[in-house]
Amino acid sequence: MKRPHAPPGTHSEAWALAPLPFTLLCLTVASVLAAHAPHMPAWYTAALVAATVARWWQRRRRRRAIPAPLRLLMLVAVPLAVVAVYGTPFGREAGAAIVCGLLVVKIMESERLRDARMTVGFACFILMSALLFDQSLGFTIFVGLLLLPPLATLRALEPGLPGHGWLPAFKPGTVLLAASLPAALLGFVLIPRLATPLWGAPDSGVAHTGVSDRMAPGDLHSLLTDNTVAMRVGFDGPPPPESQRYFRGMLLWSFDGRAWLPGTAARRAVRPVPVGVRGAVTHYDVTLLASHQHWMFALDVPLDSPEGALLGPDHTLWSIKPINQTLHYRVASATDYRLAPAPLDPRIRAAALELPDGFDPRARELAARWRAAAGKDDARIVRDALELIHNGGFVYDLDAPPLGRNSIDDFLFDTKTGFCEHYASAFTFLMRAAGIPARVVVGYQGGYWNAFAHYLLIRQSDAHAWSEVWLTGRGWVRADPTAAVSRVVTADAGGALGDVGGGDRVWWMPWQNRLDVINRWWGQTVVGFDALKQSRLFSPFGIRHTTAQMLGIALAVSVFLALALGALLASARPRSKPRDTLAAAQLRVQARLARIGLVRGTAEGPRDFYRRSAIALPGLAPSLQALSTEYLVLRYAYSEPPPERIRAFVRSVRKFHPRRVVK
Repeated sequence: MKRPHAPPGTHSEAWALAPLPFTLLCLTVASVLAAHAPHMPAWYTAALVAATVARWWQRRRRRRAIPAPLRLLMLVAVPLAVVAVYGTPFGREAGAAIVCGLLVVKIMESERLRDARMTVGFACFILMSALLFDQSLGFTIFVGLLLLPPLATLRALEPGLPGHGWLPAFKPGTVLLAASLPAALLGFVLIPRLATPLWGAPDSGVAHTGVSDRMAPGDLHSLLTDNTVAMRVGFDGPPPPESQRYFRGMLLWSFDGRAWLPGTAARRAVRPVPVGVRGAVTHYDVTLLASHQHWMFALDVPLDSPEGALLGPDHTLWSIKPINQTLHYRVASATDYRLAPAPLDPRIRAAALELPDGFDPRARELAARWRAAAGKDDARIVRDALELIHNGGFVYDLDAPPLGRNSIDDFLFDTKTGFCEHYASAFTFLMRAAGIPARVVVGYQGGYWNAFAHYLLIRQSDAHAWSEVWLTGRGWVRADPTAAVSRVVTADAGGALGDVGGGDRVWWMPWQNRLDVINRWWGQTVVGFDALKQSRLFSPFGIRHTTAQMLGIALAVSVFLALALGALLASARPRSKPRDTLAAAQLRVQARLARIGLVRGTAEGPRDFYRRSAIALPGLAPSLQALSTEYLVLRYAYSEPPPERIRAFVRSVRKFHPRRVVK
């Protein structure tokens, strides 16, 4: 539909979209897709972007909507594609993919101002829903900046904007977005919060961060190359040395020939085994990011369980509810201890010695030779295994070759290349084959100590697996066979090799670790500002519990003070100042003409005054005529003149300098 000619100020809601507003509308849709791209399939995002670009190009060539049959086909294809990928139309990921697809379908039919305004509103809602997936500081700023294209589109839909006015379209939205920050901060702090969200979204149940309860060769590879934050730990005193920074998550007892699993020995109904604490107890706070799993992580051997968690028989922590959001908890742990020094329960001993039949005969034969040589000296067998790994030509390398059915034999005698899960699996197998109770522990090791903010930063790349063996009189003793490897091959893993004490392999990793203090502050101060923290908002003033009525009063007082300050500033302005910019520019023209003898009469209208001035000043007649026409249009043709045209008129007035003196 072609835009008809109409005088300025005419109601234009039925007009077709001009090129600039439609281009900004397509940019708005692309911004929404950019915000949701991290959690949508790459091919799906690329298809939606391609459809948006094709629509922009099609309308640039011919201004008409996409045929209805094609739009109907897209409307059916979007939910079908989402169900094919996610298996359901429900949940955060599937729902976000559907609404993003519907937004692209909406732009296919957007031809009028009404369509464009509806599309912008829909786009803003979808854009804000991206914060359901990521609430980090960087992503929040990114989503805030992506609000600029929708605001620019709304400005471009107003009358009076030049067809090439990209900067005038973006400027008002930028100013409004910056000016809204104080009000947003006030509402964030003082608007009463609910103890639980107003609504919930079904979750996919897939872990976004964290280790798994299954360990097979290659399973930890994705974590060891992942630099995302797993948790942050703050200690009451100095941190433990790096050799003691082992955070246990779960214990794996059962081996099926390839993978290690928790098994029945990890059931939670059994009481925790006794711990003989020999040194000082370490007290600390843990901020664990959402994993959508139940297991929690604690330094070495936790002595108690936080609220909402259970302490297992093997001293692992288990959250009663899935960890679907950042979890803060406080723990006390022992780093110098004797764990279960008393004789093992026969059932636990049997579970810690069980091996599947028909697997890895060469490893069994090696363990039998060690047992024959050591007699009853279990500690000697442990030393023999560690010496084999240290002196046997083993290599730590994330690019480990694949293993066959007898994975332990293939690793020990053929490839001799792997990472922590290979070494922990083989070591534990050898110990059991030699008659020593052993189990696999999965968790995190190491981390980066931020001396400035006094907390330990643990990333997914610090994921680790080690072993525990039971020795007579000593109980369960940690043995880390990965630490015995003498040769390490540093793969190109983006700087993530925390499993072997790395994590700073590229130049930017130390800076990323140092700057994490900003993310920590954001998580604790903003993301973690819940109803409980809000109830303690006025505790510095002696108020122990802040009620909703107090928050409402504080909000009302703040709004009243802000309005009073605005009124005070407005009243402090000089009364001689004109009411608007347009009138000020007009008075400036009259003042300059009055200085050369052309004074506007009391009953003389602006059109007649400009016409008389043009006759008196023939050399300035074109300028006076242009000023007269523009002023009359701005003053009388619009209910609210476009700011861009007012600014253009002011610039023209500044350039107007009559020099001739009229006698």
